[in-house]
Parts: sequence; structure tokens; C-alpha cells
Amino acid sequence: MSTGIIIPCYNEANRLNISAFKKCLKTYHNFQLCFVNDGSTDDTLHILSNFQKEFKERITIIDMKKNKGKAAAIRAGSRFLYSLKKIKYVGYLDADLSTDFEEFNDLLENLKLEKKLIMVFGSRNSQKNNINRNSSRDFFSKVVNFFIKLILKLPINDTQCGAKVFRVKYIPVMYNSKFKSKWLFDIEMFLRLKIHFSNKNIMDYIKEQPLKNWNHVDDSKLGIKDSVQIPFKLAKIWYSYSF
Repeated sequence: MSTGIIIPCYNEANRLNISAFKKCLKTYHNFQLCFVNDGSTDDTLHILSNFQKEFKERITIIDMKKNKGKAAAIRAGSRFLYSLKKIKYVGYLDADLSTDFEEFNDLLENLKLEKKLIMVFGSRNSQKNNINRNSSRDFFSKVVNFFIKLILKLPINDTQCGAKVFRVKYIPVMYNSKFKSKWLFDIEMFLRLKIHFSNKNIMDYIKEQPLKNWNHVDDSKLGIKDSVQIPFKLAKIWYSYSF
């Protein structure tokens, strides 16, 4: 059985490390890569198409004609991988590989070991490990995370890390419905699981795992306009899942 990895891409032509993706496919033979081109206007699709020619059986490209945001890209990739019988686990990573494949494989192995778990996700909030973050973004993330914790009411330190892996059978629970936010969908995902498990303790089924290494890469797709809207988006999510 294989593991599908979704890589959402929006204007990533200058950041795609094709050699790292090639190394991944040669090292981890059960990995299937699903690139979702989220309406890129640069050469992203051309670069991905050329790369796919070398690994036709292990690379899928989903081409979204219009930019709809990371939430829609991850949802499209998840629903596609759910349709493949050979896929048992599904996860996602950012296109800049701020979390590398070795770290992702560690998350996957822990998921496989603990049968009760349905998801293992990375956390950048460990003081002991090599987490390279932009200081201003780090402060902003801490403020946002404070409000996320108020909404979730769960002891999760980092909901927004772009490295998660889960059992494929839970995709309908997490991804069947469209998300309210283009960027804060991870919060909605946890809320959907919380609702699904009703009175059970959701933390018995998910695990937050500190990453050993994580590197901030410049050229973030989250602009000033998006950042300003975050408080309003959080309020919308809270309202939508509270009733």
C-alpha cells in the first residue's frame, strides 16, 4: 500500500527543488506525489509536467485553472487520492519543503505504529530542535495561535504547520465539505474531527509531533491583505462550527 503526498503549488517556479523531489521518489518507494497547481501564472505547471515525464507512475498533477487557495488545493488532492485503492495514508507538505521528506516519513512511521491514531502532524513549537523562523512572523504566529486555541479548546501547539499525515479512510470526514477559509483550513479540519468523535477525547486519536528541523523560506504567499483578514476569518470559523 502507498502513501500519497499532496504538494499545493502556486507560482512556485523559483522555489521548486526538483532534485529533492527526485531524491524522495528514489528513497521512499511507496510514496506517490500529487502536485496541485493552484492557478499558477508562472512556469510552475511546465516544470511539473517535465518532472512528471520521468516518474509517470508515481506523480499526479491536478491543474486548477483558477487560484483558489491552499485549502481548495489540499481538498482537491485529498479527494483524488481517496479515489485510488492503493493509497492507505495521505499527507501534505509545502512546496518549499520547509519540512523535508525525512521528517514527513517520521510522522508516517509513528502513525503506522499506533493503530488507534488517525493523524500525526508536525509542530514547530519545540525549543530543543532546529526550527528556523522569521522573528516577526514567529510573533504574529504566536498571537494567532492564542486565538486558535480559544476556538479549538484543544491542547494543540501548532495547527498551521504544513506537514500532516492521516489515514485515508478519514478523508470524507475532513474534506468532503468546502472550507470557510483559504488558509486556516487546518483549524476547520480539527473541528470536523472533534465533531465526528463527539464526546470522545479527540487527542486520543491525533498526535502532535515536534519537528527536528524546519526552515522558513521567504516569498510567502500569505500577503498583508490576507494577514489583516485573519481575525475576521477566525471569527467566521468559530461562528460556523459553534452552532
